Amino acid sequence: MTAPSSTYRLQLHPGFTLDDALAVVPYLHDLGVGALYLSPVMEATPGSTHGYDVTDPTRVRAELGGPDALRRLGEAARERGMGLVVDVVPNHMSVEVPSANPWFWDVLTYGRESSFAHYFDVDWSRPRLLLPVLGDDADVAELRLEGGQLAYYDHRFPVAPGTEGGSAQDVHDRQHYELVGWRRGNTELGYRRFFDITSLAAVRVELEDVFDAVHGEILRWVEEGLVTGLRIDHPDGLADPTAYARRLRERAPGAWIVVEKILHPGEHLPASWPVDGTTGYDALNEVAGAFFDQAGRDALAGAGERLGVPADFEAVQTDARRMVTDTILVAEVRRIAALVVGVDPEAARQAVAETFVAHRVYRSYLPEGADDWAAAIGTARERRPDLAEALDSLDAQVVDDPHGELAIRVQQTSGMVVAKGTEDTTFYRATTFAAANEVGGTGGWWAHDREGWEHAAARRAQHEPAAMTALTTHDTKRSEDTRARMNALSQLGDTWRDAVVDWSGRAGLDEPSLDALAWQTLVAAWPASDERLADYLLKAAREGKVRTTWTETDEAFEEQVRAWPARVREDEQLSSEVEGFVDRLRPLGWSDSLGQKLLQLAGPGVPDVYQGTELWDLSLVDPDNRRPVGYAARRDLLGRIDGGWQPDIDDEGAAKLLLTARVLRLRRDRPDLFEGFEHVPATGAAAGHALAFLRHPDLVAVATVRSGALAASGGWQDAALELGAGTWTDVLTGREHSGPQVPLDDLTAVYPVALVTRT
Repeated sequence: MTAPSSTYRLQLHPGFTLDDALAVVPYLHDLGVGALYLSPVMEATPGSTHGYDVTDPTRVRAELGGPDALRRLGEAARERGMGLVVDVVPNHMSVEVPSANPWFWDVLTYGRESSFAHYFDVDWSRPRLLLPVLGDDADVAELRLEGGQLAYYDHRFPVAPGTEGGSAQDVHDRQHYELVGWRRGNTELGYRRFFDITSLAAVRVELEDVFDAVHGEILRWVEEGLVTGLRIDHPDGLADPTAYARRLRERAPGAWIVVEKILHPGEHLPASWPVDGTTGYDALNEVAGAFFDQAGRDALAGAGERLGVPADFEAVQTDARRMVTDTILVAEVRRIAALVVGVDPEAARQAVAETFVAHRVYRSYLPEGADDWAAAIGTARERRPDLAEALDSLDAQVVDDPHGELAIRVQQTSGMVVAKGTEDTTFYRATTFAAANEVGGTGGWWAHDREGWEHAAARRAQHEPAAMTALTTHDTKRSEDTRARMNALSQLGDTWRDAVVDWSGRAGLDEPSLDALAWQTLVAAWPASDERLADYLLKAAREGKVRTTWTETDEAFEEQVRAWPARVREDEQLSSEVEGFVDRLRPLGWSDSLGQKLLQLAGPGVPDVYQGTELWDLSLVDPDNRRPVGYAARRDLLGRIDGGWQPDIDDEGAAKLLLTARVLRLRRDRPDLFEGFEHVPATGAAAGHALAFLRHPDLVAVATVRSGALAASGGWQDAALELGAGTWTDVLTGREHSGPQVPLDDLTAVYPVALVTRT
């Protein structure tokens, strides 16, 4: 297996097809990209904008151009020495449009007798498969018979042979499925879902024939050499991720394999998984933490307190997770509790729920993850001593049979509770410092620093050198540049506290958590349009589930949220003050953006560049981060850079493009320079503002941290970097420096970052 030197993430959809990707291959090659990294390419729900709602894993999606277009793209990449990485979705399939999913359609038609009945994780304890798709249970009366199918508005469902005749209601009552109101999806389970999404049904890839059916076509591409890497979506939902990883490696021995696994600080992938690493959320949080200014911590906390934001992240998280177990995923919890023997059903339900709430990681991989499971049980016992007997029974059954149904379902579901409770709820309630509320984060970078990043990078270089690293993904709460600018609020702590409290008093939203998030987002994404901000804040409000939700909307409050961006903009005095603050914040964000990009691109691991982020990208959460990318403008700017242009650090963002291209090309052309990792010391009073490391004795990178405090204290002055003897050339500027000591003022005279090679 040879890992790519880097990857470039492309989000495919009907508006950006495989042939559109083909058109940008020359540009991406010029950029220095090692492999194209594609979102899911298999047949998906018609019109899908993301592709994770796969309906047929045996066919390339026609809306993307079909198999011929994929082959054209793969061959074009291979001709330029680039790999092709595809996103694999093994955990679930979309059943939103049953007719688009031939396997599920067959299950609905023939029930347990279907050849595909065992493909899905169905609760066959019921006489009929429950489908919560109606507006209300009473809507069964609105069913129609059309073309030999049951129809409900635009939805169509099959009719089993021999069950025809009579009214639509009569026909429905004879089917292997039962159509019920959508609200029952959270309380009554017909099949295991992907999180709480009833339109995504879980697939049992732990069965060999199901694994072969789901992966057959993709593995054929790997064997042919068309595809060189696999990105595995959501392995935590699988019955046995370890066995899955081993089987995948056996079938694709030469492929680069990374998994979308969220790791909490101090957690690592199970040693038994024969994969190359994660998709990089751990690296994302480590890098961001290195640029947090601890000097601003108290002021940030004070701002949150004065705005009324809940200060105890752990308490908010506990409440949010408990809300998930008791409402959103109550059906899953009840199904698991029913497997706990010898315990009162309600006590078993509460014990299961409390254990999920107490998890310190997404999933305990038993038996390897016994410590994580024991920690969750221990915390649950402390919180609920009245459930001691039920918890003891649950613990004993799981530990005694770690591969039994109870243990498997517990492990599959814990990550769902953690993700829904923390990422999708707590991150929108505990918003004192929203930059820290990122996928894989713990709600604060308070304890993170440059030494923490260096320790993690050294470990990655030694143990997982082929793991992917990322700063932006399709799932991040905000793009890397938005996050960097928001993170830079820590450098203006007192100023920010006073400003945001004043602004909120004049034009705040009347829900404190959303209010704090709104102002942070406003300055971080400025000048985002009113429409983009309103869409983001409305999604945030519903995710937070404080005043409104996706299912129980408060129209009056939502109208206030929609109107807020225009309300701020139309207040000339307030808008002017916000813009003035952004003028101070922007250069700090630019410096940190370049710094974190250098750490990711030059640091250990395989860096991924999310589409378009080679220039400044102030995107917000999905779907804002899937807006069209202007590749023509990027191609023109890169041509100017290659013609000798040295771009300034300004709104255009070409300085980031320069950095990206120069580092990616060096990684591709000189992989021998990117093998080790070691801290490089600086001297002088301002030495603490230099984050420097070497990957090879002849390659050193340096980034500036806390640039605002550095400038306020008089700059670098006598600070210098301890390089080896000889002449060092900056890859970014072409400037030459003589070792062994190089003044940092000289190294960073053009940009706040430098990447120097010894000649």
